Amino acid sequence: MPDLAPPSGRIDDGLHLFPVRVYFEDTDLSGVVYHANYLRFMERARSDMLRLAGIDQRATFDATGAAYVVAELAIRYRAPARLDDALTVTSRVTDVRAASVTIQQTVSRDTLILAEADVVAAWVKDGRPRRQPAEWIASFRMLIQPGERP
Repeated sequence: MPDLAPPSGRIDDGLHLFPVRVYFEDTDLSGVVYHANYLRFMERARSDMLRLAGIDQRATFDATGAAYVVAELAIRYRAPARLDDALTVTSRVTDVRAASVTIQQTVSRDTLILAEADVVAAWVKDGRPRRQPAEWIASFRMLIQPGERP
């Protein structure tokens, strides 16, 4: 029987590459991807990047009540995606701090960048920033591209 697990993408040289197909539900009246759905694509990619890096958000939340929240987000839309497009979300860790991680993301079709975002995810418990687990900080630092590592 074939492996029917959802795709998690892959990590190549610190870049997480995540495939996305545009479905009818992703589009608006004009037939292009609705602007908020780019955020959904990026969220899925970030979650799978963490999973591939060995970070189990669910188990940690169940054990500690702490979780990542988006603290800052800047997004730029450059070109539209359309029904049935095969897209790639590329995620790159650019900064790691005690209580946050900064991830740069792009959504592209082939080599054309459609949207790009800078996302700061803060580790929070009871509504307050907390220090991330040390092993997670180490995992994030391993994802920062050579020459950019602190």
